[in-house]
Amino acid sequence: MTKADLIQLVAEKMNLQTRQAESIVNRVFDAMTETLKKDERIEIRGFGSFVNRTYGAYEGRNPKTGQLVKVDPKRVPFFKVGKELKELVDAAVITRKLDAVDDSEDDNES
Repeated sequence: MTKADLIQLVAEKMNLQTRQAESIVNRVFDAMTETLKKDERIEIRGFGSFVNRTYGAYEGRNPKTGQLVKVDPKRVPFFKVGKELKELVDAAVITRKLDAVDDSEDDNES
């Protein structure tokens, strides 16, 4: 799903104009971005959480030249999936596999 797909879905589900839905989606993303910039955690129950992971400085290598390069410390946003979402996705995978097995058995019977 792309951002445009999400905007379209919000517009359809909430009976809004596309511009209104785009504004809502952008505001949510802006709020999440600002929260992560402040190094605060975002937790959406049943979905997951976003946190910044901090990495210290280290020496790496330039892959082209092999020369040592100093890599500065950094913070990188990280998403940790919630238990409910993980279980829902896993259940969907299992269901698709079972449906595929049923379909192949039906093909073999004909």
